[in-house]
Amino acid sequence: MIYTAIAAAEAAGELLRRNFGQQIQINQNDAHDIKIQTDVDSQNLIYSILLDNFPEHKMLGEEGDAGNPSGEIEWIVDPIDGTVNFVMGIPHFCVSIAARDKKGETLLGVIYDPMRDEMFTATQGRPCLLNGRKQQVSPRTEVKEAIMAIGFAKSQESIDQCLKLYQYYGSKAKKLRAMGSAALDLAYVAAGRLDAYIEQGVSLWDIAAGDLLVRQAGGKMEVTTKADGKLKIVGSNGKIDFPMV
Repeated sequence: MIYTAIAAAEAAGELLRRNFGQQIQINQNDAHDIKIQTDVDSQNLIYSILLDNFPEHKMLGEEGDAGNPSGEIEWIVDPIDGTVNFVMGIPHFCVSIAARDKKGETLLGVIYDPMRDEMFTATQGRPCLLNGRKQQVSPRTEVKEAIMAIGFAKSQESIDQCLKLYQYYGSKAKKLRAMGSAALDLAYVAAGRLDAYIEQGVSLWDIAAGDLLVRQAGGKMEVTTKADGKLKIVGSNGKIDFPMV
């Protein structure tokens, strides 16, 4: 399945490269989010490749579901993680694909950055890879050495909590970042580029692949479901304690 996921991510990535910097059809423009036709086109392309190979599987994605609702395997797809970056011409976004079984165990994760041609992959029980090379989380052990990413969610409550996190960690960590792609931030934790990623309100498709990447690279994931169904997450190298203040 991993090779099919990689092929789907590469195909979607090529679509994104072709459309990056071009005139974009905006389907919905909310206060803190944008929905574009390229999201839909990318997801449809990914679904077509996955369902051609696994017609009995279920598809769960940011732009809607497909496939067999009672399938033994569920694919979790974010066709563009970092849509606002994509629309604004910021070359920091990715395709995220994961698969899990009926027990909720994530079997594989793929995150593809088409602008840098970086393919992050992991399967259960195997190392995290970047373009075929084994990756490990950073060796850093103190907050004062840490490079952290803290994502801003959409609700006012989550934004207020994010500001508290920035105040708390701003004087403790070496540097803070807000880069606009949860999936890539987790991939960067897995690759040792970041020491932690924290966000207050993400969806499953934002983190499903990155969760496995971090774990298989030797890191730690803390995921809590909020009352509204959104997820609070701390993904880290597992060597530094990052409290959700």
